[in-house]
Amino acid sequence: METNVQTIVSMPRIGEKAPEFQAVTTQGNINFPNDYQGKWVILFSHPADFTPVCTTEFMTFAKMEKEFNDLNCNLVGLSVDGLYSHIAWLRTIKEKIQFRDMKNIEVQFPLIEDITMEVAKKYGMIQPGESSTKAVRAVFFIDPKGIIRAIIYYPLSLGRNFDELKRALIAMQTADKYSIATPADWRPGEDVIVPPAGSCGTAKERMESDDVKCSDWFFCTKSLPMN
Repeated sequence: METNVQTIVSMPRIGEKAPEFQAVTTQGNINFPNDYQGKWVILFSHPADFTPVCTTEFMTFAKMEKEFNDLNCNLVGLSVDGLYSHIAWLRTIKEKIQFRDMKNIEVQFPLIEDITMEVAKKYGMIQPGESSTKAVRAVFFIDPKGIIRAIIYYPLSLGRNFDELKRALIAMQTADKYSIATPADWRPGEDVIVPPAGSCGTAKERMESDDVKCSDWFFCTKSLPMN
């Protein structure tokens, strides 16, 4: 008799508190997300050390780390490999690997050891249909209050788009600061979306305003400072 066993994958949701954990990393122990209060965090997983796609991703993140730090955002990586494997891999990246215009790249952000898969399971990074022993390429954007604001998942075979990760971070920070939304393919410096009016009077005022450009009562945009 065949028995169908259905695996339930825990998936944190946007708007929820980021699951808490303590972990050993290549930069010492961390208490997550408490150690990062007041900062944005990009928590991301990769399938395994000493794999080529992951190597290109870590080199790219390391190269862009200052850009993310300047946006009040810290990077935290994770895989289900052990600490010594992490250290050996990161040393190999610095000493031997060249990719595009990158070489002698030193990864300075923490990489979590997660041999037990405890953290990966808390964040739904293990997708049994893809692999039961490796974390997929998950990305969690966590805001300064420890709330999950966005989640992006990639399969094992697909390297991440880092321009999009940075764009998404800036867009969310801009939306928070100005109480607006951002349109498709928005880039800093472009017009933003003004939320729909909640009353006829507000809609009329917007249509007549010089600061807001409206195609119709529900579709209005405005410009913001480039910075």
